[in-house]
Amino acid sequence: MAAMEAWIQAQLGALLVVFALPQVGLSAVFVVALVSATLLPLGSEPAVFGLVKLNPAMFWPAVLVATAGNTLGGAISWWMGYGAERAYERVTHRSGELRAVAWLRRFGPRACLLSWLPVVGDPLCAVAGWLRLPFWPCVAWMAVGKFLRYLVMTAALLWLFPGAPG
Repeated sequence: MAAMEAWIQAQLGALLVVFALPQVGLSAVFVVALVSATLLPLGSEPAVFGLVKLNPAMFWPAVLVATAGNTLGGAISWWMGYGAERAYERVTHRSGELRAVAWLRRFGPRACLLSWLPVVGDPLCAVAGWLRLPFWPCVAWMAVGKFLRYLVMTAALLWLFPGAPG
C-alpha cells in the first residue's frame, strides 16, 4: 500500500513539473480546470491564482480559460452521467431515477449553477446527465456558476494576499 502511495505521489510530482505555470501558463490552467471538474479530487484555484500572481495582466485570460476548462469538464461529467443512466436502463430495463435527485429534476438545468460547489458540484453535473436534463442549458448554467467562482475567488485571493510570492 505504501509503495502504491509513493508511486502516486511520484506521478503527481511529475505532472506538476510538466504543468509548471511559468512554462505552460494558460494551457496548464485549462487542463487543471478541466480535470478538476471531473470526479477526480483536484482543485484548480491554486493554478489560476499562481498564474495571476506571476502575471497580473493575465487576470481575465486566466479566469476565462479556467471557466472554459472547468465548464468542459462539467460537460464531460454530464455525458458520463447520461451514458451511465442509459447503460443502467439497458441492463435493468427500468429507470434509475432516485428520490434523492427529485429536487434536481424540479429545478432543471438551473441547478447546474451550483456546479461550482466543492464536493457536490462535480457529481451534480453527472446527475444532470443521468436525468437527461437538456445539455446546452445545463452547460450554460455551469459556465455562469464557474465563471463567477473563478472571478470572485481569484479577486479575493489577490485582495487578501497582495504580497504573496508569485
